[in-house]
Amino acid sequence: MSSVLADVLVVTALIGALALVHRPLGDYMAAVFQSEKHLRAEKWIYRSVGANPDAEMRWPAYLRGVLVFSAVSVLFLYLLQRIQGKFPLSLGFKPITPDQAFNTAASFVSNTNWQSYSGEVAMSHVTQTMGLAVQNFVSAAVGIAVAVALVRGFARSRTGDLGNFWADLVRCVIRILVPISVVAAVILIACGAVQNFGDIHTITTLTGDKQAISPGAVASQEAIKDVGTNGGGFFNANSAHPFENPNGFTNWLEIFLLLVIPFSLPRTFGRMVGNVKQGYAIVGAMATIWFLGVIAVTWIEYAHPGTASQLAGGAMEGKEQRFGEGNSSLFAVSTTMTSTGSVNSFHDSFSGLSGGVLLLGMMLGEIAPGGVGSGLYGMLIMAIIAVFIAGLMVGRTPEYLGKKIGTREIKLAACYILITPTLMLIGTALAMALGKGESSMTNIGAHGFSEVLYAYTSASNNNGSAFAGFAANTEYHNTMLGLCMVLGRFLPMVFVLALAGSLAEQKPVPPTAGTLRTEKPLFTGLLVGAILIITGLTFFPALALGPLAEGLA
Repeated sequence: MSSVLADVLVVTALIGALALVHRPLGDYMAAVFQSEKHLRAEKWIYRSVGANPDAEMRWPAYLRGVLVFSAVSVLFLYLLQRIQGKFPLSLGFKPITPDQAFNTAASFVSNTNWQSYSGEVAMSHVTQTMGLAVQNFVSAAVGIAVAVALVRGFARSRTGDLGNFWADLVRCVIRILVPISVVAAVILIACGAVQNFGDIHTITTLTGDKQAISPGAVASQEAIKDVGTNGGGFFNANSAHPFENPNGFTNWLEIFLLLVIPFSLPRTFGRMVGNVKQGYAIVGAMATIWFLGVIAVTWIEYAHPGTASQLAGGAMEGKEQRFGEGNSSLFAVSTTMTSTGSVNSFHDSFSGLSGGVLLLGMMLGEIAPGGVGSGLYGMLIMAIIAVFIAGLMVGRTPEYLGKKIGTREIKLAACYILITPTLMLIGTALAMALGKGESSMTNIGAHGFSEVLYAYTSASNNNGSAFAGFAANTEYHNTMLGLCMVLGRFLPMVFVLALAGSLAEQKPVPPTAGTLRTEKPLFTGLLVGAILIITGLTFFPALALGPLAEGLA
């Protein structure tokens, strides 16, 4: 079987599996967040934190819950890293330095999972499991909770109540993330992924050198890192490491896991607003952009010019032979469009134009399909922008799901989409102007600039992947990238929740003959076009200086 045909079958199987679970998983998640019952384990958690899960919250109270919980999480994870040597199973590792501990704490709490360290030689078993793995669950649940609050803003009327943050957080972890992750971890273990709390093993290689092999609770962390679109690997090589990703099937499974919740949440949205066709329109826009990205990167990597690439059948530098061009490209596009950051190849070794597509996937706001929760609320913000543009074209007050998109709503949506470009472009500009970017580059010229641009794009969009040639473990970059991660995660949530509160207070507007049918394919096309145009106008100059200049040279 040719490699191209095999790649087509892999993508076809992936799309089929995602389509198969879209409806049952989406309906189940809707039922979870609409249920009035609390499980016994959930009641125990509510009592332990002093929360009343039945108390409705308006958007300021919901936001306070998000920010307080996240701030405490950052502090806890920071302290855990600073004193990790005092716990059992420390493996003899030293405390993490203050700047790197802040960067890592900000990274995992913001669902970015950017890593300026090598996990197998820096983080103890306690830090990996009690700190990083726990944040993989709760940071993902925070994103889903905020998305659900926005959906309630569309579904409710004449009230500012958006639900209860603590109930949404706990239910998401207990009823959604934990069950899926347990099943995924068992499958990974059965397929060869490592899961233990053993000591470091020193082995002798074939060349006679000594190598330290660090075991750990790899499979369980691998499962939630993909299910929660986190991305932080147990090992520095991430999903290119055979302990994390043993074979071709586990590679396919990991791609499926990082896409399954983001692609199912639009069904949850449709169920909660009472019109599943609205969810189909959203998932259609997500799938269109994702599929175009997969085709573009795969074709560019197979067609990469050069004698060595042609003899190898494609640009194999930085890619594993067991995965090849197709699986590496599929993984790369999926991870950069889902705010995951997990990698099975070095993105730094992708050709210039492919690197540009991966950058563009993040610059879109990671909404195709995006991170768990963040992808849905990001796409709904873009839907509001698209409806507003359509209203300007016909001279009609824009409406979406029976809610008028007035001055307040469009201002909040505009502020949301301006945050990430501001952080990303200013962060890149400062790094280059102060010489901090150039000193961390492995390469010079356009590709070196792309390394810096990719780092600040990844941090500001809460992705976590990197062009590996960029040396990020400096006091400056640890601090600046950490700030970009925190601001890029929580500032948008302020505007999302404020928008949700504004929508929930409105009186529904009945549809008329002039109402834009937002459940139709025409709207899906308008939404995709608006996303690409807005992103192109915003980021084309930066892309022209980096990946486009390199790819067209």
